[in-house]
Amino acid sequence: MSTLQISTDRSQLDVPMIYRFLSEQSTWAVGISRPVVERAIENSLCFGGYVDGRQVAFARVVTDFATFGNLVDVFVIPEYRGRGFSKEIMKAVLAHPSLKGLRRLTLATGDAHALYAQFGFTAPQRPESLMERYFPNMYVS
Repeated sequence: MSTLQISTDRSQLDVPMIYRFLSEQSTWAVGISRPVVERAIENSLCFGGYVDGRQVAFARVVTDFATFGNLVDVFVIPEYRGRGFSKEIMKAVLAHPSLKGLRRLTLATGDAHALYAQFGFTAPQRPESLMERYFPNMYVS
């Protein structure tokens, strides 16, 4: 079995693959435009997961690198799931030196609670203190 190599080098990212997955296969960003994906990548700490030089996984963190981060767009392409790669990319995210010491790291998930719970994520301790503006169908025309 091949191992997952993880890099935060944006120049290695397969942006067309990331765009295709997010816009066509994700449950959270269907219809997103390529320019929006590119801008999101440009303004985030990105993690690419590679097997034999092919990108098969992705995650990014939107952060101020001091107090707060939001983990988003975590995925492994379908044909590479079930190999522990989502856990590997999560380990890399949480071990990244630029994310150490953040007071709060958040994420939203519709179906991967068990994965994230393994890494210490829980429901908000004070949900009454959280608010959001959410437009779930923003990219669907």
